[in-house]
Amino acid sequence: MSIKTHKITLGKMSVDVVQKDIKNIHLSVHPPTGRVRISAPLRMDPDTIRIFAISKINWIKKQQNRLCSQARETQRDYITRESHYYLGKRYLLKVIEHNAPAKVVLKHDTIEMYIRPNTDTQKRQGILEEWYRRKLKEILPEIITKWEKMMRVKVEEFGIKKMKTKWGTCNIGAKRIWLNLELAKKTRHCLEYILVHEMIHLLERHHNDRFMAYLDKHMPQWRSYKGELNRFPVSHTEWNY
Repeated sequence: MSIKTHKITLGKMSVDVVQKDIKNIHLSVHPPTGRVRISAPLRMDPDTIRIFAISKINWIKKQQNRLCSQARETQRDYITRESHYYLGKRYLLKVIEHNAPAKVVLKHDTIEMYIRPNTDTQKRQGILEEWYRRKLKEILPEIITKWEKMMRVKVEEFGIKKMKTKWGTCNIGAKRIWLNLELAKKTRHCLEYILVHEMIHLLERHHNDRFMAYLDKHMPQWRSYKGELNRFPVSHTEWNY
């Protein structure tokens, strides 16, 4: 696949530009420094990309300021009494060594992680992330079915994966939805908000007035949920255009 990269300088701001075989232009702002990145179609003229960046300068600065002021998740070591979240609730991790396959057990206020002796930090992280993935796959079918009936659409397939730049994606042709693994840590209504957002793409491809009307109709509280989600530590903020 052909890819071209270059930079745009807007005063003191530097913007990384990647042009590749895509249909739409996409702008994102990444922590921790507020790095700005634009993905654009190969055919798009550099001056057009620059004008687009200039038109979004106030939005970019707003997101950079928000990222600078937002609390960050501390580095996790996956040790006993460390805080971890599941569906918005804080749990204390309890690490238990045993000579058997790893497993994770959810209790009232704790997440118990059973591991073999000398399991390193990276492996512990993988064990907990796999547990998060399984938990989401357990609860999502019922949630998807509920919204399919309400919205009169059909999700043919869903999946969970780690994403650096999005909370979710929707392949409209395949009717396939991917959700960010990090959503396992957020409240259930934040999870549903992202799911509904992606399902609406089965009714409207673009983030236009029609898309927003569907969102208002099916989830009138979505702005509150979006605000709550944005108060959590996030890996990115983005603008789709």
